[in-house]
Amino acid sequence: MTRTDGAASRPQTMCAEPPGSRPLRSLLFMPGSNARALEKARGLPADGVIIDLEDAVAPDQKEGARDQARAALAQGMGNRLTALRINGVDTPWWRDDVAAAVAGGADAVVIPKVESPAPVLDVAGALFLEGAPRSLAIWVMLETPASFLALEAIARSHPRLGALVLGTNDLAHGLKAAHVPGRAPLSAALSMALLTARAHGLAALDGVYNRLKDTAGLEEECRAGAALGFDGKTLIHPGQIEAANTAFAPDPDAVANARKLVAAWEESDGGVVRVDGHMVEDMHVRDARDLIARAEALREQQ
Repeated sequence: MTRTDGAASRPQTMCAEPPGSRPLRSLLFMPGSNARALEKARGLPADGVIIDLEDAVAPDQKEGARDQARAALAQGMGNRLTALRINGVDTPWWRDDVAAAVAGGADAVVIPKVESPAPVLDVAGALFLEGAPRSLAIWVMLETPASFLALEAIARSHPRLGALVLGTNDLAHGLKAAHVPGRAPLSAALSMALLTARAHGLAALDGVYNRLKDTAGLEEECRAGAALGFDGKTLIHPGQIEAANTAFAPDPDAVANARKLVAAWEESDGGVVRVDGHMVEDMHVRDARDLIARAEALREQQ
């Protein structure tokens, strides 16, 4: 693949939508080979649906799943963000997967197992050749130790890059780490992903939770991910949506306080502002406005 629109470094102005412009609390993986599941997804309260053509689809079903995915994308999912996880660029299917994403009008293409800028540039070149709109983002999945060692280069790879998506199952396997409550063995990787995402204006999406019947464990992991700073969580079952939506939604009391802070700041003469006994600086105002914007974006979606 000739990297027609490749870029050596990431410019300051992004083509992809910046984090916060759309709610990303819950991103549900749905197998592209399951037509019934794709139809059901239209009625689910997830913020986004990631139609999967990779791990969830057997090799002899790839073409049929791609056709179904393209049709589902074209039909739309209401206000939900739609993404297509393509097969890796080392497979014979990925180029046609990219074409299906463009033809179906997906919001994002998700590249699995990215360990260097090369797959991002290959997919960006294919999107260019397919005539994809500039708003169609590339999301990369970080699933191996090598992914995290190349994070800075990946984050700078192309203006279409919009999100870092953690593949914590594969990462734990690669690290030979245990799946334990609190995810201490993965803490360094979680922090690296967040630091890199924030440094480069990217969204950061937490990995999936495997224990489908462990509602308490899911809720705790969602709360922990939100506290760390993730924008949302990828999910593997519709029953997990509510926990993610609740944990990653702006707290109503916090939004009310943010509005109060911004109002006090705007009424000031540019000097020191004190709100409820706390000193307020420009940094706090920016955070408050960001929280308000997130709450308003969520309300508009609903």
